[in-house]
Amino acid sequence: MKKMRKVNKKRRARRIFFLCFLVFLLIVGGTFGFYSYSLRPTGDGSKKVVFEIKENASFDQVVDELKADDLIHSKTMSKLYAKMNKQNSYYAGKFELDNGMSTKDILAYIGNPKNSKKEQVTLTVPEGKWAKEVAEALAKKFPYKASEIEKKWNDMAYIKKLSKDYTFLDPSVLNNSDYKIKLEGYLFPDTYSFNEDASIDEITRTFLNRFQEVYDEHKTEIKKSGYSLQEILSLASVVQFESSTNADMKKIAGVFYNRLNEGMKLDSSVTVCYALYDEYEDPTDCEVKTDVDSPYNTYLHSGLPIGPILNPGKQAIKAVLHPTKTDDLYFLADINGDGKVYYSKTLEEHEAKMKELGLVLDGSAE
Repeated sequence: MKKMRKVNKKRRARRIFFLCFLVFLLIVGGTFGFYSYSLRPTGDGSKKVVFEIKENASFDQVVDELKADDLIHSKTMSKLYAKMNKQNSYYAGKFELDNGMSTKDILAYIGNPKNSKKEQVTLTVPEGKWAKEVAEALAKKFPYKASEIEKKWNDMAYIKKLSKDYTFLDPSVLNNSDYKIKLEGYLFPDTYSFNEDASIDEITRTFLNRFQEVYDEHKTEIKKSGYSLQEILSLASVVQFESSTNADMKKIAGVFYNRLNEGMKLDSSVTVCYALYDEYEDPTDCEVKTDVDSPYNTYLHSGLPIGPILNPGKQAIKAVLHPTKTDDLYFLADINGDGKVYYSKTLEEHEAKMKELGLVLDGSAE
């Protein structure tokens, strides 16, 4: 009997041990299951959150905010995971998160300062703006002086560096001391978004990236035109300045080509505007100061101006590549009226129209 009692006691002890071990496994398994579940995404990624971490925020505050935004299941388990995996570092800033990210993904993301969302600065560059006007607009939005930006755009060492990435930039062409701003014509008109801490180099490359797209679209036509890119941009810039409609751009381009082919000066008053540059105050200056000494002045010099006089848009570039065929050699705009452009084949017709509209006679193309 005593032996039987000992056997029963051993069996009970084994059962108790087994039950305790089973309970332990259930507790551990349940805890691990809850732990694993707590680290899973809270959704399918459809909820987007711009999560902001304030300067000097504690890790507990960061976790509290993640929970408040329903991006994590459990604050406790998230903190436990972070401590166990040494992922409790984070950076102040704004981060684009979504509810398809696990706790592991979120902690890794906010732990990388490169993921911080930068505030965006938007700038619209309209067609026809001078480079110095673009620099002035940038100076109002960034901590740079306009003169600092212009200096960068005239720095040949910098331009040579850019030309390695942007092959349309030809340092041998742009290395001209007579240019007002060497990158004039390449700051393509468009609406841009920049990081608030963008450098002048990053800003410049954003402009050139957009120009690259337009150039790639038309480079075959440019090569077939018989003119260099710089010449195409120079003429497009004059056409842009002279015209307000796409139809007039194409026809004015045709007139200018006719004058070039005839060996006539372009006699474009808008080139005088640019030649005056800092001394330009009023549009009438361009009509009466046609003797200003400048290689941009097409009243004094044959052919195209030495370089672009502004940053032309896509329509002006296309107009120069696909001009309207015409026999006209002259044009003028009714600046005292509705701005309509009139075209003439002869100087006599041109002068008669100017007299009719009460405009100054100067024998020019316009």
